[in-house]
Amino acid sequence: MTKTDRKVRFCGRVLFVLYMILALYFMFFSETLDRTMVSDEYRYNLVLFKEIKRFWNMRYAYGWEVPAVNLLGNIVCFMPFGFLLPTISRKKVFKNVISVTLLAMLFSTVIETAQLITKVGAFDVDDLFLNTIGGLAGYIVLKLTKLRKHI
Repeated sequence: MTKTDRKVRFCGRVLFVLYMILALYFMFFSETLDRTMVSDEYRYNLVLFKEIKRFWNMRYAYGWEVPAVNLLGNIVCFMPFGFLLPTISRKKVFKNVISVTLLAMLFSTVIETAQLITKVGAFDVDDLFLNTIGGLAGYIVLKLTKLRKHI
């Protein structure tokens, strides 16, 4: 491993820790996302595309900002996971598309389950789907960046 590789891995680890802290903050403590309001009941959505469709239809009533923040926000929020995990890992298993996508799904499932249990936010399979897509997209960006570097 070259000195440059070690520097990249170290910077990636620092960024990954910062990313995890920010992700957890936004998922559980952000006032702008109403995370300070704890519900009296468990909230969940187990119907795939139900909330995606609802937010998409909201664009007529509320404009594009609300659906963009929810739909694109869930994707963009998990892109660093897919980009940074293979960068910081020494193990080859964490460097392939299937592993990174499954780990993004697992991390999202843990967050969604914790939101359900703590009654901060809601367990939503649509968020799980969008977050997984975000992890995959981050991995694809990493691979495209590496590919471009070799051209």
